[in-house]
Amino acid sequence: MITTRAAICREPRRPWEIVDLELDEPKATEVRVRFHAAGMCHSDDHIQKGDAQMRFPVVGGHEGAGVVEAVGADVTRVAVGDHVVCSFIPACGKCRYCSTGHQNLCDEGKNASTGEFADGTFRFHLDGEDLGGLCVLGTFAERAVLSEYSCIKIPDDIPFDVAALVSCGVPTGWGTAVHAAGVRAGQTVVVYGAGGVGSNAVQGARYAGAKNVVVVDPVEFKRDMAKVFGATHTFADARSAHEFVVETTWGQLADHALITVGVLGDEVIDSALQVVGKSGQVTITAVGPGQLDAPGGMLIGYQRRVQGALFGNCNPLYDVPRLLGLYRSGDLKLDELITRRYSLDEVNQGYQDMLDGKNIRGVIVHEH
Repeated sequence: MITTRAAICREPRRPWEIVDLELDEPKATEVRVRFHAAGMCHSDDHIQKGDAQMRFPVVGGHEGAGVVEAVGADVTRVAVGDHVVCSFIPACGKCRYCSTGHQNLCDEGKNASTGEFADGTFRFHLDGEDLGGLCVLGTFAERAVLSEYSCIKIPDDIPFDVAALVSCGVPTGWGTAVHAAGVRAGQTVVVYGAGGVGSNAVQGARYAGAKNVVVVDPVEFKRDMAKVFGATHTFADARSAHEFVVETTWGQLADHALITVGVLGDEVIDSALQVVGKSGQVTITAVGPGQLDAPGGMLIGYQRRVQGALFGNCNPLYDVPRLLGLYRSGDLKLDELITRRYSLDEVNQGYQDMLDGKNIRGVIVHEH
């Protein structure tokens, strides 16, 4: 057993706290990773705020990249010394969903809200108390033990801070446009929310060939950055965006509306439904209390569709390396996503900056 520094949340609405945890050795199909970087995703803030179900206390972080330090006896996917990125949803490769090309729905992801391993045990401990890692990861710890199913080997030349982002935010946003929505060349797409996920939905839509990529976000900084990632038009409010879409499409409206806001509400769902035209699709990738409350005729008359998306419908074992390949070729902007890097001790400041609209994505850089 070793010790590791980590940021934990003891109960909802309490700040992140830096503590030293005891960490068990990996079991047969588990690995120990020394994390170099962890992405600061909005989902962790939802957990800290109590907006989503989670067992407390919890070790934060579900976006991370680092080096494998130790492996269990039966591990085959990675080896000691490998550079890896975490998949926030594990991919066993064997269950019904993995075997049919839906790794984002892998059965091994069932313990995300408890942080416990499949055998009902934990690897983090504090003063005799068990702690789970968010998504059975806990990348806000300098070291963690996780399932080999949550590890994806990456090339050694990919920077860890960039790699951490493809654990969740990048494929979730990219896949929302490319996989879940199925954006095609020449289409008009409206993206609501241009943070860490929305910025990548913009990149995905533009790479897929959308003619108009319209972004709605109240924060000027995020609208400006959206243009860096490929947005063709940006608006501070949904009404202005709707008026533009009506004008530019000669009244036919948008083909797609992608909801990637930080907190899902009823108003943005209604705006998205109104902005898509005949056979248009609304794709929802957001967490929050918002509910779909639309009359059937609104869907039937225009043959509109509403689609939920988890992990952007990505297959992490395939899509994560593919996205990193696009980064290496210059076709995907990842460095530009990182607004600021933080030390582990600055985790609360990082999330305040996110809530204040100062960051597209903050990254924790672990100091070893």
